[in-house]
Amino acid sequence: MNKRFLVVILMIWTLHFFYNTASAQNKIGFIDLNEVLNSMPEAKKADTTLREYTDALNANANEMQKELNDKYNKFVADSLKMTPAAKEAQRRILQDKIQELSGMDQKIQNQIDTRRNELAVPIQKKALEAVKTVAKENGYTHVFPKEYVFVFPESDDIADKVKRKLGIK
Repeated sequence: MNKRFLVVILMIWTLHFFYNTASAQNKIGFIDLNEVLNSMPEAKKADTTLREYTDALNANANEMQKELNDKYNKFVADSLKMTPAAKEAQRRILQDKIQELSGMDQKIQNQIDTRRNELAVPIQKKALEAVKTVAKENGYTHVFPKEYVFVFPESDDIADKVKRKLGIK
């Protein structure tokens, strides 16, 4: 999950409520949002989906590499029997394949990152909505990420309440 995105959203949400409730009695809570996110069944399913997607992309890249190796080995074995024009044509084909594979790692990483974000955004939104609902239901005017709070009473940790709101045991 994109931790920076969650922290920014949570801080914006917190600042919004801070300015709107400056004159009201403040009740401050905290949460380890990663703990909540990691316990969500949707997150576990997304991790599995992403792992399967990554494996499929890597298998495809490995197959393309094997294909290139086979074509290269065939070229080396047959090159003595080829005319210069045929050799040049085969060299161009091999160079094109090498060029195609040269950027494959970066392309795969970009596809994985895009897919990870596609899977994470709805899960993060659901968790943040649950945080907002729990905060409102329990009178919290501010909820901060646990890693940014130095002193806090245990009673203001709303993670368990958020998990219950999401139906997580």
